[in-house]
Amino acid sequence: MNPPATEFVFVLTNPGSEKPLKNEMSALRPDWRPAYQRRGFVTFKAGAAVSFAALDAPAACARRLCLSLGKMATRDEAVRLIDEALGFCPKSIVHHARYHDRKMKGVSGGGIMKLPELGQFIGTVVELRSNEFWAGLHRHLPHLSPDSAGDAGCVMPPESPSRAWLKLEEAIRFFGLKFSASDIVVELGCAPGGVALALLERGISVIGVDPADMAAVVRSSTIEDRGEATDGRPWFWHCRKPAALVSKRDLGHGVTWFMSDMNQTPEVVLAECARFCRMAPTIRSVLITLKLTDLGQVAEKAQWLDKLSAMGFTTARLQQFSVHHKEFALLAFK
Repeated sequence: MNPPATEFVFVLTNPGSEKPLKNEMSALRPDWRPAYQRRGFVTFKAGAAVSFAALDAPAACARRLCLSLGKMATRDEAVRLIDEALGFCPKSIVHHARYHDRKMKGVSGGGIMKLPELGQFIGTVVELRSNEFWAGLHRHLPHLSPDSAGDAGCVMPPESPSRAWLKLEEAIRFFGLKFSASDIVVELGCAPGGVALALLERGISVIGVDPADMAAVVRSSTIEDRGEATDGRPWFWHCRKPAALVSKRDLGHGVTWFMSDMNQTPEVVLAECARFCRMAPTIRSVLITLKLTDLGQVAEKAQWLDKLSAMGFTTARLQQFSVHHKEFALLAFK
C-alpha cells in the first residue's frame, strides 16, 4: 500500500507528556514542526510527504504515531476517510481512541479486539471533543502496542497488592513479551508484590529483593530455601536485603530476567542492573520501571541506552505506558 500524500503526523501521548514528546521529536525528526496540540494529542507538519517508515521513530513519550488524514466533525466521517485510504479492505482494522477523564484512552467498543499482524495497516480515529475527530494510519511493527491508543486497558485484580501488577501486564501486552517456564526473574524493590504476583500467575519463578514484607497472596508461593524449588511449580524466594547488599550466592543459578521497580534514580538502578548482570551472566533480558522526578529527564535517554549497550544488550527501548505517571519502562535484550 502506498501512503496517502500528507505532510502531517499526529501522536498520542500521556496528558502532561506533550512537551517532552515535542523535544524528543525535535531530535528524532528535525524537519517536523509542532502544528496543533490538545491534551494527549500533538500534530506535526513535515517539510514533505511522510512515509510509513518515518513513523518508526523510537520516541519514548509516543504511544502511537500516525499519518494524519485530517480532522472531521463526526466519527463516521473519520472512519470513511480511513476506509477510503485502506481501499475498503475487509481485513483492515480501525482503532478508536478518546480523550476522557483527563486521559487518552483506547476504546474497545465491546467484544474482543482482533490482534494485528506484523506489517498490517491500521486506522485510528481519535475523539478529542464531541465534534472533533481525527483520522490516521500506521503500520504495525514489532514492539508496538497492538491496542487502540497504545492502551491495553488492563484492569488490576482485587487481590493484587500494588500498581506494579498493571505496569508489568501493560509491558507484556505492549511489547509482546514472551516467557518460558524455565525463566527465573530477579526483581528489585519487589514489595508488596504486584510484579511477583503477575509472574507467578504466568508460571514464572521469582527472586524478590526487598527488606519489606510481601503480601499474603505472594507469600503463599514462598519457599524458604532454593533447594525446595520443584519443577513444574513456580516459586517465590524472598531475599530480605537492600539491593546493594545482594551477593552472587543469593542469586544462585539460572536467573534469566532482571526487573526493577525501585524508588531510586535511573543512575542507581542501572548501576545495580550492571552489577546483577555481572553476578548472573545468564541474565538475557531486562525490564526496569524508571521513576523520574521530572518528565524532562527523558532527554537523558541516550545515556541510559548507552549504559545497557555497555552491559552487552543489543536491543533496548524506552517507552511510556498509559498506566505510567512520571515513569517509563526500559526494556533490553541480549
